[in-house]
Amino acid sequence: MHTTQDLLQFIFSGLTSGAVYALIALGFCVVSNTMGIVNFVQVDFVSLGGMLMFSALFTAGLPMVPGLLLAVSGVALVAMLVERIGLRPSRSDHHLVLIFLTVGLSIILRGLMKLIWGKNRMALPPLTPDEPISILGATVLPQALWLLLLTCVAIGLLTWFFYRTSLGLSMRAVASNPTAAAVVGIPPGRVRMTSYAVAGALGGLAGVLVTPITTLSYDVGVLLGLKGFAAAILGGFGSFPGAILGGVGLGLLESLSAGYLSSAYKDVVAFVVLLLVLFIRPKGLLGRS
Repeated sequence: MHTTQDLLQFIFSGLTSGAVYALIALGFCVVSNTMGIVNFVQVDFVSLGGMLMFSALFTAGLPMVPGLLLAVSGVALVAMLVERIGLRPSRSDHHLVLIFLTVGLSIILRGLMKLIWGKNRMALPPLTPDEPISILGATVLPQALWLLLLTCVAIGLLTWFFYRTSLGLSMRAVASNPTAAAVVGIPPGRVRMTSYAVAGALGGLAGVLVTPITTLSYDVGVLLGLKGFAAAILGGFGSFPGAILGGVGLGLLESLSAGYLSSAYKDVVAFVVLLLVLFIRPKGLLGRS
C-alpha cells in the first residue's frame, strides 16, 4: 500500500531524472533550431562532461566548483571543434548527410573516450556531502537538489542569452528565417559554432550532475541521451519550453510507473505514452503547427 510519502518520493525522483532529460533535450533543440538537424553527438557530450569532471578532480586535483566549470567549458570547446572540424568542411548541405555525419562523429568521440579513460566504470563524488534530507517525509539526496537548482539556473541563463545578447538574438533570427538572417549579414558559421558550444555545455552539465547519482563510463550518455531525445520529441522538437515540459513529464512518467507498476516497465510505459501523444499530436505537446 503506497502512502503520500511514497508519492512524494516518486515525484522527487521523477523531477531529478526529468531535469537531466530536459538539459539534454535543450541541447538537441539548440542545434536543431540553428542547423535543422538532429545532433547525435549530444549523447556523448553527457559522457564527456562526467569524464572531464573526473579528471579535473582526481588528476588535476581541482576543487569541486572549478572542476565543474572546467568540465562544462571543456565539453563546450570540444563541441565547437566537432562543428568546425567535423561538420563544416562537409561539401553537402543536405540535412540527412549531416545527421549521418553526427552519428559517425558520435562513434569517434565515444571511441576516443574509451581509449583515454578506459572501459571500467568510475564514480564521481557529489557536489556536497551526501547526507539525505527529509522533505515532507520524503528522503532526497543533496545532489538531487543541486541538480534541480543548477538546471533552473542553466535554463535562466539560456533564456537571458537568447533574449538579451546580440549573439543569442542572431541565433533566434537564424532559427526563425535563415535566408533573411543571411541577407542582413548574420554569419552562419559563427551561429552554428555557438549553437554547438551551447549544446555541449548543456550536455556536459547534465553529465557532471547526474553521474554522482548513477555511475560513470564512456557510454553512460547513450541511454540518457536517448531519453533526452525522446523528451525533445514529446515536448515538440525545437521548442525550448517543450523540451523542459517533455523532460520533466518523461521523468515523472518513469518514476511513477516504476513505483506503482514495476521498475521493469518504466521505460515501456514512458515510450508508450510518448507514442500515444505523437499519434494524437505529431508535432509534440508544444510543437509548432
